[in-house]
Amino acid sequence: MNMKKRLRIGLFTVGAMALSGCSSMMSHTGGGEQGYYPGTRNSYKMLADGNTSWGLKPLVALDMPFTVVADTLLVPWDAFRTDKSVKARVEESEKKNYAINAAIPPAI
Repeated sequence: MNMKKRLRIGLFTVGAMALSGCSSMMSHTGGGEQGYYPGTRNSYKMLADGNTSWGLKPLVALDMPFTVVADTLLVPWDAFRTDKSVKARVEESEKKNYAINAAIPPAI
C-alpha cells in the first residue's frame, strides 16, 4: 500500500472512532440519566420522537450501533456510579418530603 492510501485509511478510522458513540458519551459525561444503556435509550427516544428533524434522524440511526457498543463497554461504570450532584440531592429530598406529606399531611 502506498502512503496516501494508508493516510486516508488512518484518517477515516480515527474520524469514525472520534464520532462514534456520541449519545453514549453525552449521557455518561453530561447527562443526568442513570441506569444501564442511557445513550441507547436517548437515541431511541430521538428516533421515535416526531419533533426530531429529518436531517438528524439518519445521523442518530448511523450512530446507534456505536452507541450500543460504547454503552456495553460502560456497563461496569453504570453499575457503580451514583449521582451526587446538588440537583440529584434536592430531587431526592423532595421525593422523601412528598412521601412523608402523602402519609401525614402537613398541618396548615
